[in-house]
Amino acid sequence: MDDLKPKVSIIGCGSVGMRYAYALMIRGGVRQIVLVDIDRKRMEGEVMDLSHGAPYISPVEIVTGDYPDIENSDLVVITAGRKNKPDETRLDLAKDNVELYRKIIPEIVKYAPSAIFLIVTNPVDVLSYAAYKFSSKPSEEVIGSGTVLDTARFRFLLSKHCNVDPRNIHAYILGEHGDSEFAVWSSAMIGGVLFKDYCYICKKGGTCQHEDELNKIFVEVKDSAYRIIERKQETSYGIGLALVRITRAIINDENAILPVSSLVKGYLGIDDVYLSLPAVINRQGVREVLHIELNPQEKEAFRNSADAIIKVIRDTGL
Repeated sequence: MDDLKPKVSIIGCGSVGMRYAYALMIRGGVRQIVLVDIDRKRMEGEVMDLSHGAPYISPVEIVTGDYPDIENSDLVVITAGRKNKPDETRLDLAKDNVELYRKIIPEIVKYAPSAIFLIVTNPVDVLSYAAYKFSSKPSEEVIGSGTVLDTARFRFLLSKHCNVDPRNIHAYILGEHGDSEFAVWSSAMIGGVLFKDYCYICKKGGTCQHEDELNKIFVEVKDSAYRIIERKQETSYGIGLALVRITRAIINDENAILPVSSLVKGYLGIDDVYLSLPAVINRQGVREVLHIELNPQEKEAFRNSADAIIKVIRDTGL
């Protein structure tokens, strides 16, 4: 297989992997996408289907392959794993997917040792830590998709409530990608104005029950995946687009700030666990993690996230 650059390989091409491949193909910026999945026949059909759109996109070669075909990848995106069932938390998936990673991470390292690893499989914070341990790669080169999607949901819902373009809303969901995640209300901003101050100049004026509305927005963010899974058995479009955003930050060496899951090193006295914090992302992976100032309630929420993930890590024997 001739290697074109930049080259992205996707391990596990179910709904999430294919939505990502499709979005990446349309968005452009890479020259080769390699799809690796146990269902080779289906992958061949997916490649044929995707490739027929070639006249309408920037040049990209999409191929199906096996682990040897990921050689010389710039980025390996891992979506392989068992999916959430209705009424099942992301953490319930941990043991099964950690055991899967014990098998696939050495294969990826064997053929693409210098690639950046982007972990998507849930529970993503636990699996990112597992990939870091099983690969023996520098932590900067193993990134979890973290709360990039949660943050997008947060900004979207705030934009609907405030009737402002979501691209002009700067606010984060941090901590675990899951039930213990939290909203950083203390530094949330709209157009450079702190959210708490924006509420006083908002045209909704006295018609908005401020605290109740903000609580509803956060609860909807946190429960979004469960509500979507209840209705369509999986979530894939949003995460596919979120992964393209992370990919472009890496491939284009953007130094973009995104709330990915990365190894925590001493923040708030916490070490050796993957959680989401704003991080500078470029061609080398995580250039820098930003230790942003949190209020006391947010600090406690971050510590709760750390405790939840550390417990699962221990329970899985990592």
